[in-house]
Amino acid sequence: MKALHGIALIALSLTLAACGKGEEGAKPSGEPIAAVAAPAGTTWAETVNETPDGTFVMGNPNAKLKLVEFASFTCSHCRDFSAEASEEIRNMVNSGKMSYELRTFVRDPIDVSTALLAGCGGKDVFYPLAEQFFANQNAMFEKTQAMGDGAYQQLMSAPPAQRFGRLAQALGLVDFAKQRGISEDQAKQCLADTAHAEKLAKGVQAASAQYKIEGTPSFLINGVLVDNVANWASLQPKLKEAGI
Repeated sequence: MKALHGIALIALSLTLAACGKGEEGAKPSGEPIAAVAAPAGTTWAETVNETPDGTFVMGNPNAKLKLVEFASFTCSHCRDFSAEASEEIRNMVNSGKMSYELRTFVRDPIDVSTALLAGCGGKDVFYPLAEQFFANQNAMFEKTQAMGDGAYQQLMSAPPAQRFGRLAQALGLVDFAKQRGISEDQAKQCLADTAHAEKLAKGVQAASAQYKIEGTPSFLINGVLVDNVANWASLQPKLKEAGI
């Protein structure tokens, strides 16, 4: 994370994944998948369901192809992927052939603060908010750099229930969320949810152990890690080969 150079980050006892990785990997293949119409008056991209783990899946729940992305809000490659791929992914989801799930892969306290706010409005606004937080990444980094190490460490010394809220306020993330329909009280409540923060951290540990993830973004196609794919240009052919 070059943009955070000089800012000491607290690791939340996680094994942190790198941002970005190589581009050569496996070639999943499959028969072409038939399109499935969404229920009348809806689109599949507008159909979002919450999983038992608290993540959100966009699209046909019975889609033959299930795409999962592990992404960090402080990863520049994840930001670029969001900008390049979000519209294309919605188009694929709208075919009914594919569902899409973004799983936040937190790497540092700034990441946790952003992830808590992105999920604060629930399933109906998670994906629009996530895309906008990725687009805000450079502005967030500029505020982080301007803050300096001393102020950052002072924020990190706050009690756990206040830490992410104070950090989010200092980086303008609360105001950013308020401008997009999350009330200040709602934002503060989400940022004080230490159980959710711990759940995010444990999710990273579990995913790292299960899938051997070495960088973000990382992708699963039907539960199988797609090796060494980190951008839309390299993922898109894999989806086509899988039947999209």
